[in-house]
Amino acid sequence: MRKRQVVLKRDDQGYSRNTSNSNSTVRTVRYGECQKNHAAAIGGYAVDGCREFMASGEEGTNNALTCAACGCHRNFHRREVETEAANCECSSPSSNGK
Repeated sequence: MRKRQVVLKRDDQGYSRNTSNSNSTVRTVRYGECQKNHAAAIGGYAVDGCREFMASGEEGTNNALTCAACGCHRNFHRREVETEAANCECSSPSSNGK
């Protein structure tokens, strides 16, 4: 199960009444292997081997931040962000002559 976060960012600089150029950025966030050190209290280093974050509950609940595989909080999992930039030339509704 992958967690995805989509962020759309528009750059409206140079906006004119007829057309506007919008730059959109789409970020996909995925949480990889668990990096929690379970032996830190005794001065060692040991990870549990969890390979990917899987939410225990539905989005918006407290269990959505807990991994179903290892029981750790989502913050212990390595965060991977993929960013895609897309340029879009969009025309405003007033440009169709109405």
